[in-house]
Amino acid sequence: MASDTITRFRQRLGIFVDVQNMFYSAKSLHQSKIDYSKLLLEIVDNRYLIWVSVAYAVHKPDVDQSSFTDALERLGYEIKTKELRLRPDGTAKGDWDMGIAIDSIAIAPKLDTIVLVSGDGDFVPLVEMLKAQGCRVEVVSFRKSTAIELVEASTKYIAIEESMLFKEKKFLKNDSNQG
Repeated sequence: MASDTITRFRQRLGIFVDVQNMFYSAKSLHQSKIDYSKLLLEIVDNRYLIWVSVAYAVHKPDVDQSSFTDALERLGYEIKTKELRLRPDGTAKGDWDMGIAIDSIAIAPKLDTIVLVSGDGDFVPLVEMLKAQGCRVEVVSFRKSTAIELVEASTKYIAIEESMLFKEKKFLKNDSNQG
């Protein structure tokens, strides 16, 4: 038992947050927003975070997200952003799936555990690859909006609880700020 505690404490940990996935899940399921401070504390627990946790966000040109990204930076998240791409047919594209995959594969040899904060089933092949390389892969997300295949592929699954959300529900239906 003591060696499990030591191993857990010394675990080299990297966290990759799919902000869009989490924003829309929190909004849809709870009409709330994630408290990224509580989320980080829950994930890290007694482990050693050797690489800054990374939050991947997509910016809409008409929405000022600077207060949200500033808050994440103060908490220790590295922020990676890109602009939402509007297609000629009126649809929009804006996700970081490839960026998250590339970054996590690149750092995997230096980590014991990779934590993927997303419920997107597109990450199943990434999870399987990282596990094959010897990494533990934990998935943290809202259970109701997570692909069952992602849960099954992970080494460990952690459901985001309401305690990790902001208690105040000042959330407007048309609020498109990602925080």
